[in-house]
Amino acid sequence: MEIPLSLSPQIHESRNWNSLIKRHIKLKDDHAILHTYTQMESSGILPDNATLPLVLKACGRLKAIERGKKLHNAVLKTDLVSDIRVQTALVDFYSKCGMLVNARKVFDEMSDRDVVSWNAMISGCVGCCEFQQALLLFSRMKNVNLKGNSVTFVELLKACGELLELKLGKEIHGYCLRHGFLNSNPHVDTSLMGFYLKFDPSVAALVFEMLDSRNTISWNTMISGYVNHGDFLKALQLFVSMLIKGFKCDSITMLVVIQACAGYGNLELGMQVHQLVIKFGYSNLHIVNALINMYTEFEDIRSSYELFNSIPTKDVALWNSMLSCSIESGSIDEALNMFTEMQLDEIQINERTLVIILPLCAHLSNGLVNGKSLHAYALKIGKEKNTHIGNSLVNMYAFFNCVEDATRIFTKMKVLDVTSYNVFISGLVYNKLKVQACEIFIQMLEWKIKPNSQTVTSILVGLHGGECLNVGRSIHGYVMKCGIQIDASLNTALTEMYINCEDEETGRGLFENYPDKDSISWNSLLSSYINNNQEYKALILFHSMITRVKPTIVTIISVLSLYTHLSNLPQGRCLHAYALRRFSSLDVELSLANAFITMYARCGSLEYAEKIFTSLPLTDIVSWNAMIAGYGMHGRGEDAMLTFSKMVKEGIKPTRVTFVSALSACSHSGMIHKGLTLFHSMVQDFCITPERVHYACLVDLLARGGLLNEAKNVIDTMPMAPDASIWRALIGACRIYSNTHMAKSAFENLIELEPTDAGNYVLLSNIYAANGHWSEVKNLRLIVKNKGLKKPAGRSWIVIKSELHFFAAGDKTHTQSKKIYKKLTFLLTNIKEMGYVPDLSWVLHDEDDDRKLARLSSHSEKLAIAFGLISVSGGSPILITKNLRICGDCHEFSKYVSKLTKRTIILRDASRFHHFVDGSCSCKDYW
Repeated sequence: MEIPLSLSPQIHESRNWNSLIKRHIKLKDDHAILHTYTQMESSGILPDNATLPLVLKACGRLKAIERGKKLHNAVLKTDLVSDIRVQTALVDFYSKCGMLVNARKVFDEMSDRDVVSWNAMISGCVGCCEFQQALLLFSRMKNVNLKGNSVTFVELLKACGELLELKLGKEIHGYCLRHGFLNSNPHVDTSLMGFYLKFDPSVAALVFEMLDSRNTISWNTMISGYVNHGDFLKALQLFVSMLIKGFKCDSITMLVVIQACAGYGNLELGMQVHQLVIKFGYSNLHIVNALINMYTEFEDIRSSYELFNSIPTKDVALWNSMLSCSIESGSIDEALNMFTEMQLDEIQINERTLVIILPLCAHLSNGLVNGKSLHAYALKIGKEKNTHIGNSLVNMYAFFNCVEDATRIFTKMKVLDVTSYNVFISGLVYNKLKVQACEIFIQMLEWKIKPNSQTVTSILVGLHGGECLNVGRSIHGYVMKCGIQIDASLNTALTEMYINCEDEETGRGLFENYPDKDSISWNSLLSSYINNNQEYKALILFHSMITRVKPTIVTIISVLSLYTHLSNLPQGRCLHAYALRRFSSLDVELSLANAFITMYARCGSLEYAEKIFTSLPLTDIVSWNAMIAGYGMHGRGEDAMLTFSKMVKEGIKPTRVTFVSALSACSHSGMIHKGLTLFHSMVQDFCITPERVHYACLVDLLARGGLLNEAKNVIDTMPMAPDASIWRALIGACRIYSNTHMAKSAFENLIELEPTDAGNYVLLSNIYAANGHWSEVKNLRLIVKNKGLKKPAGRSWIVIKSELHFFAAGDKTHTQSKKIYKKLTFLLTNIKEMGYVPDLSWVLHDEDDDRKLARLSSHSEKLAIAFGLISVSGGSPILITKNLRICGDCHEFSKYVSKLTKRTIILRDASRFHHFVDGSCSCKDYW
């Protein structure tokens, strides 16, 4: 028979060990407690019934589950197994380790329970979020005639607060009043305040005011309550009152007050609190972290950096805060440098670091490579299946069009929440996989994961065209049926969906009837009209908008895109003046300044674009890209390259977009050698992996320069399959150099990619027509007709006094049509005397020469130029825009007219600008 521990001959040694454990308890050294217990265990000695609970508490605090279980097994062999203090300690240990079933088993096996035992079980249920169980246990406790104490009511108030049981909480309040627990136990006081803060801060404030004695904890509770309810002013006023009344602050007070300063939006007050932090000596890492976040909220990045750099020893949380600070301030390069420095300092990055850094990959030239490296690190630390990291990886891969990788990550994640589905659905929609997105949405419903407004918004974004209208209506019906709250964002998405799906009446009705329309709602509808080529409706909406809400920067940029598309320079200038009045200067609104640079460049006023660019105190890569693109489309390739070189010298790293603009500039100016050098530099000097768009520029550069075989070789050897734009670039050059064989081969590849685009058939048809192959032209036109395809109609337009005047070939619908044709006849007669000979090869119909001449003489750009000469007085340039490329005959016509009339004619076609001055064109006949 085993000798009971209490009768052991080693009783003296046992007392020494137990005394040592109690000493460690006073020092709050849990690790030392367990180390001492291990030594006792190796000596065959078990702590007594007074010390054993202390060891179990240490196991619970350290989550030393295996150690605690082993100790429990050892107890089972002794009389201590029935000791109420030991059993209570076991209940507490299992509860703190989240093992509520084990705790309940020990509790149910207890033959005798006191208030402390019941409290341990109730507290365990609350700690494990089993709030209803906690309340049921209290009912059982009352049934055995045990009265709760302050610990009981603290836990019950927590449970009532989480369950929003206001009535029961009030009953406990009344019980505490009757039995004297209030104003005698600060823990009950604080818990009662915390309970009422779940419902109404004003009631909690009444409890606070009624307290006879307050301590720092009660003040902190009340201040935190106001902050959590967003009443930052009251939180700060209470803090001031706390100081005036002489109560001592602690680090928790300062943490909450710093949050209140950030929420209230008062930097000066925040700086004063920072001084108090220094004065009281509370500059621990949590406080510093809060201060950095506060300064970030105030966009005082300098103070955040200074504070960060002043800390000699930084933890990962502090680094994470500074990374977020840099990203929020737009300092992407700084954030990347910090991440590198963090790794050099051997800071162990955590899942939050990965979640912060992964979105940055979208801004990097080799973003996919960097994203894969971060993915590899997540695998290394076993976090790939973590929900937050998994969501970030899905988002990253979807951004880079790696749908298979995004799908693999999504399917491997252990826990899929509504955010996971939202991210994946958004990624599929971004990659134009709307059918797959709808399938995932259905799967989400089957798995009983309730969608939120963001889910529905993501699905709706992918719906375009009349064929998607019924799907959109079904989703709208689901929203109504399931009671998903239609907030401003979702109402906007529904409005966009109906308009994009050709049901404007329903969409406009949703917009008009929504009571809380904000600028985002207006901007969204505006963008929908613009994206659906409903320019007139967009302009009417904009004029209606400015009478109701103030246009934001997003509004102005959207409307600018419309004016840019229409080459509406007068209205663009008016909007520029409005923006200067509204924002004082474009210096601080760089995105808006960049939009104006683009607008002026694309509306033919490159000098104004240069003025804005050179006047900016700070520029970003978008500014430089806009200028390079502007020079390129105006045929000023040398200026584009000089701007590129200057940008690199100023330390601004070019992006993928930069090289697209620069390569296009070389192509438009015939700078073949320079373009090839630039392409190789992109790879070798800037480590940017070429994408399809870069290869399209390279093919265009070579083919436009007559190097058709070299261009075809690029297509054959590029590392990815060519897209439609690459084949179109080759076909366009085939027309210039009359290579019908290569054109036909390219066309066959093109229609495999885009079989329903009538414009592709027109490209080959034009080449055949130019070479007199009329039977092939007839066959192609028959194919287009049989397939029911519609080719894009050519049209030209000019803006006169902010009014758009459109022309089609042979158009006679204009109110001044007689004057226009009279002017056109005059021009044709006079320039023929100067040497102009109509080029009938640009008439794409098999007709007699007289009929061809009649067609050629009434091309849309000729009509627009004649109208411009009638309408634009003085020596002002005439700006014409055409939606397709200018034909060769109209190009010659414009050169002669500019010489005849001594007027500058600026024509923007689908490809570039042509500046006709005194008989010459800026493109040098290279287009």
